[in-house]
Amino acid sequence: MDVHDDALTRSVREAKELLEIEEADAWFEYLEATRNQSVTRYREVEPWAWARLNQRLRALGARRAKLKPATAA
Repeated sequence: MDVHDDALTRSVREAKELLEIEEADAWFEYLEATRNQSVTRYREVEPWAWARLNQRLRALGARRAKLKPATAA
């Protein structure tokens, strides 16, 4: 393994870690939006929060998929 491969491996690992942090942030955003709400307010907010969470998770999945070719190179 040469220096270039080592740097690429490190960069991909760091990118994956950042994506994991972003995923955790998405879940915390969902939790913050839905916790401690009255039943009525929860029913109003939860569908939006769930849609937002799924949107963020799909975007993260797409970004993760782009990392796979980098690890195969």
